[in-house]
Amino acid sequence: MHTDTERCVRAVRSKDARFDGWFFTAVLTTGVYCRPSCPVVPPKAGNMTFYPSAAACQLAGFRACKRCRPDTSPGSPRWNARADSVARAMRLIQDGIVDREGVTGLATRLGYSARQIERQLLAELGAGPLALARSQRAQTARVLIETTALPMADIAFAAGFSSVRTFNETVRAVFALAPGELRARAARGTEGPDTPGVITLRLPYRAPLNPTNLFGHLAATAVPGVEEWREGAYRRTLALPHGHGIVALSPRPGHIACRLSLTDPRDLTQAISRCRRLLDLDADPVAVDEQLRADPLLAPLVDAGPGRRVPRTVDAAEFAVRAVLGQQVSTAAARTHAARLVTAHGVPVEDPEGGLTHLFPTPAALAGLDPETLALPRARRTTLTTLAGALADGSLELGEGTDWDEARSRLHALPGFGPWTVEAIAMRSLGDPDAFLPTDLGIRRAARTLGLPATPAALTARAAHWRPWRAYAVQYLWTVDDHPINHLPA
Repeated sequence: MHTDTERCVRAVRSKDARFDGWFFTAVLTTGVYCRPSCPVVPPKAGNMTFYPSAAACQLAGFRACKRCRPDTSPGSPRWNARADSVARAMRLIQDGIVDREGVTGLATRLGYSARQIERQLLAELGAGPLALARSQRAQTARVLIETTALPMADIAFAAGFSSVRTFNETVRAVFALAPGELRARAARGTEGPDTPGVITLRLPYRAPLNPTNLFGHLAATAVPGVEEWREGAYRRTLALPHGHGIVALSPRPGHIACRLSLTDPRDLTQAISRCRRLLDLDADPVAVDEQLRADPLLAPLVDAGPGRRVPRTVDAAEFAVRAVLGQQVSTAAARTHAARLVTAHGVPVEDPEGGLTHLFPTPAALAGLDPETLALPRARRTTLTTLAGALADGSLELGEGTDWDEARSRLHALPGFGPWTVEAIAMRSLGDPDAFLPTDLGIRRAARTLGLPATPAALTARAAHWRPWRAYAVQYLWTVDDHPINHLPA
């Protein structure tokens, strides 16, 4: 979009927040870059130039605006709606893969050479993987500076910088303020260090956001010990690269309130990325709803509660296991089966603020269990242990950089994986916005109620008009039933 100058200028002049994260405005006269909705008086059109990413702005020598804080914009919805190499690379970079494994590790996961990935990212985003990772490190550093009392040296290494000097130089270059000045500004405002060891921040999104199905679904399907709804917040444990964490997420006007407790602050970038992915916060709800509203049978559902998101997951392997446990049983039964696995094979954690007790078991832990100990039908035991083994040995990958079609193919090849299970995993583990569940009982009931085709094949044909947003259509169709997933807990 950044190449459409006229459209970008109109968005900036109207301060249209829907385009935040789609492109960034660099002001030639001030050397500052902003989000389209920046509250300052827009500069003359001739003084504006546009970039596809914050990293490209920084690479060109522009500093982040201190008013609109463009580095905290919602992420571009392009990366969640696409499955090509650039989109997969961006999802992996957002999850911190470059900091952990370098550009070579990123390229290996994608099956390309490092040079090919560099060339593709430069062509589309104006910045290579190192620049994109640097921009993300700067934002992580800013969050730690403003919301914790950690010493600056600790923040530098937690954010992924190789030295304190590089940390200081990057913060000055990106924000035009020294780290100490950033902390002082935060202390004068409403943000600042909270409970020791707890990081409090806001997760932005594009309006509208309907929290009822999003948090209602997560609360209704919560696995005891791993997830809970407490005092208006969805809370859960997180397994992270350097340790574990506990997060509390609460819907607020204009943002999601996020409280993170981490055993290692180096995991902040990954924790934020996974929480945003869980809540589908980088979606473009206006584009989604506009497409679905064009169907006269869906339009009333969209108008009744616009901005529905797809509840996803913080751990793709975890959800795949839970999808198998949920085959042909009620939500309550699936939770019971999962809770037994957690108690027997999950890693215990301490939760001073609530009732969380464990991390969800890893594929390696589940691959070694005795199938006879599972209170499941024999066929489903085979399905579960085969899945765990494939995830543990790497023959099946379900992550941010996974090719969606390849993952579907590998899942279909496993015993006990039918269309419902594969598409549920595609929707929530892989994040495919076009995943569809025509055989789901709730979808079939909704189809009959609305006058949509009743058979899976006919419904799939009709749903072609909803592409590429069929996963969002699923969320709206589920609202036809009065199910707990459609309501925030009391």
